[in-house]
Amino acid sequence: MNHTRMRYLLVAGLSMTSSLAMANEQATLQKSQNIETQITQSAAKTQNRVANSSDKAMQLEADIAGLKQEVHNLSVYNSHLEGLIASQGKELEGFDTQLSQIDDTRQSIVPLMYEMLEGLEKLNAEDRPIRTETRATRLDSLNEMMTQADVSDAEKYRRILEAYQIEMDYGTKMGAYSGTIEVDGKPIIAEQLYIGRVSLVARSNDRQRYWAWDDNSNLWVPQNGSVGREIDKAFDIAAKQASPSLLELPISLTLVENNKLETTKLETADFETTESETVKGEEK
Repeated sequence: MNHTRMRYLLVAGLSMTSSLAMANEQATLQKSQNIETQITQSAAKTQNRVANSSDKAMQLEADIAGLKQEVHNLSVYNSHLEGLIASQGKELEGFDTQLSQIDDTRQSIVPLMYEMLEGLEKLNAEDRPIRTETRATRLDSLNEMMTQADVSDAEKYRRILEAYQIEMDYGTKMGAYSGTIEVDGKPIIAEQLYIGRVSLVARSNDRQRYWAWDDNSNLWVPQNGSVGREIDKAFDIAAKQASPSLLELPISLTLVENNKLETTKLETADFETTESETVKGEEK
């Protein structure tokens, strides 16, 4: 083999060696780049995990803080409820005491109401015959009410007091009504008028006869025409058909000679005129 050929072979070998070396370097470089890329991606993933972990940690801290605040609020509310329960316990003790007192009050108020009804009955029997039918009906209603279980003791007491108020009004007011009077032993339907408990008069429905009540004899005493005219004026005033004025009427107090009642001048303006007497739709 000549030297020229050997030189070519040597150059070719070196060239091949160089190409192989370059190929190896490129492969190594590529592998290095791949490893670097993997490291970078792994680092990014790690960073993301760290960031996510940090966010979760912050969220957990916020949740823990919220739970602590809720526990605190519940503790405060629980203390508040304990105070309310203690206060209600004291109120219940007070209610128990009041209930026992109510029972004692009932035991005393019921007999008192029966005594008051007896007083009304006695008053109706001894008083002037003012609205006798109405008063008797009212008293019967009150006595019946006392045995009704669906009516409270408070309501019973209120209605009895109301009846007493009506009886007081008969002594301070002026009122007219229609009712039965007894004349010479015979019942007569007549118009009646009272001015307080000072004067109690009546007239026939045809306005031809007049009477006045006398306490001494417990009788209706006939009146003459001059007194009758004054009685007519009193009825007009009670019906609000005339203005209040000074009237000379018989008073139901003193009987003098000849079976005549004394008359006296009464200022009707001093007596309030009664309206229709009703309580809860019931006639008084």
